Amino acid sequence: MNANNATSAGSGATLYYAHDPMCSWCWGFAPTWEILKRALIKDYSDALRVQPLLGGLASDSDEPMPEDMQKTLQKTWATIQKRVPGTRFNFDFWERCAPRRSTWRACRAVIAARNQDLKFEPAMIKAIQEAYYLYARNPSNFSTLAAIAEEIGVDRSRFSDELDAPETHEAHQNEMQQVRQLGIQGFPSLVMVRDSTAYGVLLDYSGPAKTLGHIHRLMETASAA
Repeated sequence: MNANNATSAGSGATLYYAHDPMCSWCWGFAPTWEILKRALIKDYSDALRVQPLLGGLASDSDEPMPEDMQKTLQKTWATIQKRVPGTRFNFDFWERCAPRRSTWRACRAVIAARNQDLKFEPAMIKAIQEAYYLYARNPSNFSTLAAIAEEIGVDRSRFSDELDAPETHEAHQNEMQQVRQLGIQGFPSLVMVRDSTAYGVLLDYSGPAKTLGHIHRLMETASAA
């Protein structure tokens, strides 16, 4: 696939991680992703930039999630729990909460937290995922996201003002546009860009070895070119 100037990495290389904090497969991949990030910082501290991109599974909606979709997602959770070692889900969510097919606000929450300090980006992602998948709290709700933000140390008043602000919407739209330009159609996804060319990276949910090996091969190829 080709990447245009908006997503090219110039003279270096960039590894893009496209995700949605309410994506259940992203939750399953999260432990592997944390190990990968540490390994890449160690191996390629100056040669490879790691850049997360917020995709967005579902636009803002106040409509209840259809029952058939709820059942489908519950089956997906069960599949991930079975296939990905150590992944847990709290199925009480489906009884305690009023599910909606709406994830963009959770994506904007990551941006609003990041705006206060870059350290809050990974913290907010993790907090949203844990609230959703472990503690049966609904990240589609403004109140849940504001509470989570305060719990991780974000200024709640500023966060609440910025969560649905036009500038935050625009920032999220820009990231989704980058995701589309990279040809990404599912989450999570890894794409490496070097010299305006994009390369899809293998994902392995069982551990980092295969994904890291693929990244090493791509970096060695790029260095030899």
